[in-house]
Amino acid sequence: MNDTHDIHPRLDLIICPSCDAAFKLEKPAHGERAVCRRCETVLITPRRKAGLQIIAVSLAVLILIVAAAVFPFLSVQAGSVHNSVSILETALAFQDGPLVILSLTTLSLIILIPMARMILSLYVLVPIVRDRPPARHAASAFRLSEALRPWSMAEIFAIGCAVALIKVGQLVDVSFGPAFWMFVVLVVLVVVQDTFICRWSVWNALNKPAKR
Repeated sequence: MNDTHDIHPRLDLIICPSCDAAFKLEKPAHGERAVCRRCETVLITPRRKAGLQIIAVSLAVLILIVAAAVFPFLSVQAGSVHNSVSILETALAFQDGPLVILSLTTLSLIILIPMARMILSLYVLVPIVRDRPPARHAASAFRLSEALRPWSMAEIFAIGCAVALIKVGQLVDVSFGPAFWMFVVLVVLVVVQDTFICRWSVWNALNKPAKR
């Protein structure tokens, strides 16, 4: 006796990613949103032309990340000594010892991982917005982008630096460079991107059969 059987996905249900509650799928109209009754997590937020907006924001974030890495982040002056440093220069200043691991980890969390998320988002969304079949391995790319989201810490870095440098400012003259303000804009744009994107809509588009 063969106990195996085909398992088909339940396309009429939606599962809350926070509390695992299951609901009958009812797609809201544009401008409305579907919210989990148990934990109030937003499940579906369809918006008109949201894909184009997310692509534009992702491109802007990519440009800001590259610029913020190479432009001066802060300038320090103590008496006649003045120095300015960028994030990339700081990360490459440590060549050995445990500080190398710390600097590389910091660089990954505030530069490399956010950059990877933006590139993955563009890889997934551009074909969808152009009404083309999803790119190869687009589902895996989007899944990886979502997995990296908790590790993208540019906003935490910017806030931590602001607090720390205000305290240091009591000892020396500290001024924020252009890279710091780029990080501020970058943080706002990342929040905007996460607000605009409807993950259900992306998964729904990726699961549609390719047009022939």
